[in-house]
Amino acid sequence: MKKTSKRLLGRVITVILAVLIQVIWLIFAVVVLRNRFPFIATVINVVSVAAILWLTSKDINPSYKLAWTTLILAVPIVGAVIYLVFGKTWLGRDMKWKLNRALQEARNHLEDDERIRENLERVDGSAGRQACYISDTAGFPVYQGTKTRYFRVGEELYATLLQELERAEHFIFMEYFIIDDGEMWQSILNILENKARMGLDVRLIYDDWGCVSTMPQEFQLQLQRRGIRCEVFNPLVPIPSVLLNNRDHRKITVIDGFIAFTGGINLADEYINRRERFGYWKDTGVMLQGEAVWNFTVMFLQMWSVLSGERPDYDRFRPHVWHEQEFEDDGFVQPYGDTPLDHETVGESIYLNIINRARRYVYIFTPYLITDNEMMTALKLASKSGIDVRIVTPGIPDKKLVFLLTQSYYGSLLEAGVRIFEYKPGFLHAKSFVSDDQIAVVGTVNLDYRSLYLHFECGVWMYGSEAVMQIKEDALELFQECEEITLEMYRSKGVWTRIWQSVLRLFAPLL
Repeated sequence: MKKTSKRLLGRVITVILAVLIQVIWLIFAVVVLRNRFPFIATVINVVSVAAILWLTSKDINPSYKLAWTTLILAVPIVGAVIYLVFGKTWLGRDMKWKLNRALQEARNHLEDDERIRENLERVDGSAGRQACYISDTAGFPVYQGTKTRYFRVGEELYATLLQELERAEHFIFMEYFIIDDGEMWQSILNILENKARMGLDVRLIYDDWGCVSTMPQEFQLQLQRRGIRCEVFNPLVPIPSVLLNNRDHRKITVIDGFIAFTGGINLADEYINRRERFGYWKDTGVMLQGEAVWNFTVMFLQMWSVLSGERPDYDRFRPHVWHEQEFEDDGFVQPYGDTPLDHETVGESIYLNIINRARRYVYIFTPYLITDNEMMTALKLASKSGIDVRIVTPGIPDKKLVFLLTQSYYGSLLEAGVRIFEYKPGFLHAKSFVSDDQIAVVGTVNLDYRSLYLHFECGVWMYGSEAVMQIKEDALELFQECEEITLEMYRSKGVWTRIWQSVLRLFAPLL
């Protein structure tokens, strides 16, 4: 175990040091050249101004523009170099081409059912318009014929996930940001290896950045030797790369085409409280059974196509291929994906739709509250309009600096009447919205810039499903375990803390 830990730590340190050394060397080279050749200073200034002008002209988040502009102006050489290396928000040309091709192919297999859209429109026109946005813009249709089940904590999802994996008869697809060796992963791995040995199509996608400190570099090969087909998103290399910004933050399991799981829960022991980190770990998830699973299957196969170069036969994995009976109907269910490729902030827009169209209440679980002006305006306007807006954040943070930044947003929200609760037993990692006893979302999208703008994410939008009221009941119980933050408590923070928070707020989009 110690040898494994040392090897993993060595990999992390190697990558970080290699990137830092190259960035520092690049900065040093620019400084030396500027001192030796005076005209280089002029070139640097021109490049810095050009970068700022380019930033301000782009249709990207204003806070993102401001953060980079401030850095470039404050330290022209360092800021310009760091921006050129890490500042772009788009993907590499090769990755972008592959993703575009995969998205176009996949969308041919995501057919809208006008009858279902009309049914939802008749039941609730506002909800119908929300579903219309997800379908027409993100490309993921809304379904009936899907049963939903909500999980309040990781332990509950874990137990059901194991049962469903054991029942798999044809294929298992899994896509996760973090995998860590321990009880949870070993129990899942044993099932995956056994199913692969039985001839099932077992595939796994994991994010290399998410697993850099938990799994060895040869992890992919280890899985392939066990008969598990495996692809790595964004393999880490010890060179500076804009691709470090983009991560596959999704959590998806698809079983036999008609069972799916998603939510905030990664494959690591802290998510099921077999290992204590930051007190009790509160996370949420949802299981789907039925037609809507198809969106997740297509989402997975899109990414598999990009990483493997294979052209999948989508129709082999449709829900009714291995389940001939009709599925139970449970409201309207719409799984969706978000990608940094299209510059459409699907995850944030879905959240904004829920907030802006709420009539009575909106309850929100989020581990990070690092939002842009659009989200802050929507939350405050809803509260000022008489909507009961409540937000739950962690009581014990996983990242103290990020939590300090999260708390910096409390003031203006509290002044607008938004109620804020901190989960005292420990860390809250859930990403859930529920509104008006009708609409809910469970997924992977945090309320921070990375999740909303840079990562590949996913979630499930639900209307009138059983899971909606299950989420509300969980929220009402959760408030009882929290400490409600008052405006007086927020204002009691020391002056130096507030100054530090103001600095962090300026660079929030870069953290």
